[in-house]
Amino acid sequence: MSKPDYVRKHFAPLKAKTLKNALAQRIAQDFPRIGGRRIQLLCAEMILEVLESHLRPREHLSHGQVLWMAVPVDHPPRRHQRMADTPLVPVVLDLSTAEDIDRRLKRQSASERLLQKALRLCHQAYEQGGLLSDSDLAELLGASNTRIAGILAAYERQTGRIAPRRATIHDVGTAITHKRIICYKHYAEGKSADQVARETYHSLEAVDRYLSQYDRVRHCRLQGLTPQETAYILNCSVTLVREYLEIDEELEQ
Repeated sequence: MSKPDYVRKHFAPLKAKTLKNALAQRIAQDFPRIGGRRIQLLCAEMILEVLESHLRPREHLSHGQVLWMAVPVDHPPRRHQRMADTPLVPVVLDLSTAEDIDRRLKRQSASERLLQKALRLCHQAYEQGGLLSDSDLAELLGASNTRIAGILAAYERQTGRIAPRRATIHDVGTAITHKRIICYKHYAEGKSADQVARETYHSLEAVDRYLSQYDRVRHCRLQGLTPQETAYILNCSVTLVREYLEIDEELEQ
């Protein structure tokens, strides 16, 4: 007859005192029909994965940095989709840097300093797989979202470069800058669609979609159709048609 292992009997249960087991127990209590112990533990593990991705220990952030939740680059919005139903990705952003202080000491204008910060945050979020909205930037930088949208749109028009954010990559908002830049790079500069995609942070499918839509709108215009008739034929809004007509007018010039 084997001798009882009293050490294991008394101390092994301590290993079960985990957050994962506590979550599984709560799931079983509040959602008894969800499944057996294996499903409960799986649900608890998924919750822990979400928590781990959304939290950062203090030592993982440096002075001037902030943790922010962004929308994943590869998750464009669907119709009537709420932010509460949208997956998020945590990104670490440099809210204040030594370069920011230098710009202030050099007496750079407030608009220029705001632009440089907004561009930095956009690129940092994009490099970590996330996209910031103009409202995100406004909250982070203490400015209005209309001002943020204005200075970034002006930058994009003047430089032909796109600031990777939701308004441009996910086509959220009314700005036409990215459509204009994509069409200009392809038709005026003669760049291939895949090169335009790389330079504008868009997928090749998105670039092809914009170029195709421009071609259709232009064809309708050359046929003498009004914006209203074009919108009806192409099954899109009159506003969108007018945006492409503005781009066409610029390209013709």
